[in-house]
Amino acid sequence: MKRRKVNVFSLSFLDCICCGLGAVILLFVIVNAKSAAHRDQVTSDVRGEVTRLKEQVLEGKKGLIEARNTYEETLAELVKTQGLSEQIIKIIQEKKIELTHYQNDTLASKAHINKLKADLKSLEEDVKRLEAGSKALEDYGSKLRSFAGQGKRQYLTDLNLGGDRIFILVDASASMLDHTIVGIVRRRNLDDRQKAKSEKWQHAIATIDWLTTQLPMASKFQVYTFNDSAAPVIEGTKGIWLDAGDVDKLNETVDRLRKMVPEKGTSLLNAFNALRSMSPAPDNIFLLTDSLPTMGKTKSWRKRISGKRRLSLFNDAVRRLPRSTPVNIILYPMEGDPVAASAFWRLAAVTDGSFLCPSRDWP
Repeated sequence: MKRRKVNVFSLSFLDCICCGLGAVILLFVIVNAKSAAHRDQVTSDVRGEVTRLKEQVLEGKKGLIEARNTYEETLAELVKTQGLSEQIIKIIQEKKIELTHYQNDTLASKAHINKLKADLKSLEEDVKRLEAGSKALEDYGSKLRSFAGQGKRQYLTDLNLGGDRIFILVDASASMLDHTIVGIVRRRNLDDRQKAKSEKWQHAIATIDWLTTQLPMASKFQVYTFNDSAAPVIEGTKGIWLDAGDVDKLNETVDRLRKMVPEKGTSLLNAFNALRSMSPAPDNIFLLTDSLPTMGKTKSWRKRISGKRRLSLFNDAVRRLPRSTPVNIILYPMEGDPVAASAFWRLAAVTDGSFLCPSRDWP
């Protein structure tokens, strides 16, 4: 019998080859799965660190954006601040120029005031020589109130104290606290008790005290104070003439003045408007003040009132005065207002009144 030929690529061989290949593939899958698990185990910590670093990067980007926005806002504020600083520097330069101008005016005003005082002293001495011993005893008997003053000084002035209806206006604004701007600002921040004790304000009260002793017994009088508005010293007497022969009313007027405190701005217009409300009109006016007005009927929106503007406000107020009525001025000069003396002197001259710039120990 013929032997069968052997073929190496028979079906049995192929089966073996396939089984071997499958075994290799299975082994590869098993080994790969274990290696992947091992890799995941080894790299889990690293992946956590990477995730943390990614979050930090995101937070850093967020902070960078916020810092950039803050930087831009800071730049905008810096530009704005630079603009404001330039404005402030400009204002400071203007104030320095104005301060220099006011200092020059103050020196000229002081020289003028000193000259006026010297002239006044010379005139008083002349009057003393001419009228020495001429005052009759009966002249003292007409005074209902007494004013002793200090020592034995003679109170000789050119004030016209006559008239049937005498109207007295007293400046009670904040400027009456002191003779200097610095002093006014300092005293304005004190309590009311200290303000009322201000030397300048007490000087004005002493002047009113003296004036009330010189009023004719048969005359009528009224005393108003004014700052940004005007009102009678004695409440409830608005528009009413008081009897100068009533000693109680005279004493009450002075007592109430001693309790008042200077404050606010100065409106001469409102003071003269209040004067015009009196019926019948006054035939003699006394004005006690220290400077030109700082406001008209209402307070100005401007923070700084120039000397030219104050003179304009003064002229507007003068137009409200009744005609043919003498205005007697008693001025307590204030630093920084050199025009006031000449303006009030002209007012007294035009109205046939008197102008008095008293020394600090008068009356």
